[in-house]
Amino acid sequence: MLSYGDKMTQVEHIQAKIEALSPEDFVQLRKWFADKDWQSWDQQLEADIAQGKLDFLMDEAMAAKRQGKLKDL
Repeated sequence: MLSYGDKMTQVEHIQAKIEALSPEDFVQLRKWFADKDWQSWDQQLEADIAQGKLDFLMDEAMAAKRQGKLKDL
């Protein structure tokens, strides 16, 4: 762990470590990071749905259906 006396911030320290990774380890880290990002996004989406923040999308879709504006995929 870095102390306040260190010139590098924690993020800069992590960046330097990432730069030193082998190509294989970098691919593994990139996959882990992407998976973690998707998990966070999924959790936020589920929370937004539970709180009704996306209800307007259903309302818009139902209105478009009533008006015959929806197309089959």
